[in-house]
Amino acid sequence: MKKACTALALLLTAPSAVLAWGANGHRIVGRIAMNHLTAEAAHGVQCLIGPEGLDQVSTWPDEIRSDPAWKKADPWHFIDIDDDQTLETAPRDPNGDVLEAIQRFTAVLRDPQATGESKQEALKFLVHFVGDVHQPLHVGRHADQGGNKIKVTLFNQETNLHSVWDSGLIDAEKLSFSEFASFIDHPTLQEIQAWQSSAPADWAKESQALRSRVYATGDGKLSYEYDYVEIPLVKQRLLQAGVRLAGLLNSIFAQPGPSIPDRTLSAAPHNP
Repeated sequence: MKKACTALALLLTAPSAVLAWGANGHRIVGRIAMNHLTAEAAHGVQCLIGPEGLDQVSTWPDEIRSDPAWKKADPWHFIDIDDDQTLETAPRDPNGDVLEAIQRFTAVLRDPQATGESKQEALKFLVHFVGDVHQPLHVGRHADQGGNKIKVTLFNQETNLHSVWDSGLIDAEKLSFSEFASFIDHPTLQEIQAWQSSAPADWAKESQALRSRVYATGDGKLSYEYDYVEIPLVKQRLLQAGVRLAGLLNSIFAQPGPSIPDRTLSAAPHNP
């Protein structure tokens, strides 16, 4: 395995011929992505992060936010697009945003000159940010900071709307991340093909289009009705993020020449 990983590293480096989803949400996305990797992509991921899976490294970009050295990464988790703006007309943060970050770290993973360390870091960021852009409030309104300033209660507990979507609705399911992923990871072949044929800009536009229903909080006392109406959307966005992340990684790690991915292939058996 060591020799094989070394060979892959040479191939990849040779000259070219705010919190979004809480910890469980990001782990769900990472686990689903692992279930849809091609053999080549699963091997490439393993060579970069070893025994850690995409589910395990998915939370790293949030964990480092307490490190002042990574303060620069804060704006990479979201993009602001107000209701009267589109992705094309909204001003972009010169320090980067979630779409710019996805593009940048995808380029690092594709770069034959990039170091193994930089590729490992890029992979961890990419897993996280693909999840982030699928959380509707990470394509948020500037004035309320993506719902962070909107105070609500969820099952009588004081919180804010952003936190409800990051973790509140997911945690209310009372499932481990592996159980949650297993329960929802049943996309059709048509869904996989459609979702993986879209681009990150499309994912952001979907999130913006979904915001109106996210903000439909009535008196702000969110309970079983809001959960019942919105948890199917939460599940769909997590599933789409995982499938799309897999598609992106399959493309990045594809060997030269045509290949037909086996969509049922998992990187390795996983225990909850």
